[in-house]
Amino acid sequence: MLELHTPYDLQLELSQFIRKMRKQKKLSVKALVDKSGVPDSTIRKFEATGEISLRQFLMLYAAVSQLKKIKVLMESEESPNSIDEVLKSHAKS
Repeated sequence: MLELHTPYDLQLELSQFIRKMRKQKKLSVKALVDKSGVPDSTIRKFEATGEISLRQFLMLYAAVSQLKKIKVLMESEESPNSIDEVLKSHAKS
């Protein structure tokens, strides 16, 4: 499958998302440092380049949004393998 976005593109989008959320919540970088525990220099570098460790990204995400939204990415719905499975799952609804 052809991907239209590279990992680098998504890194930059994630950094801009965190920055946007920080500003929407009216948090300065200093306030985000206090709320997340991530160092000032790391936040500034992340917002400029997208470079950050996964743990620190999760700490920032938790500080500006709901961390459970990330957890949802790991939950997968299994696709049915037969019409019987479709009917059974539909009957449960």
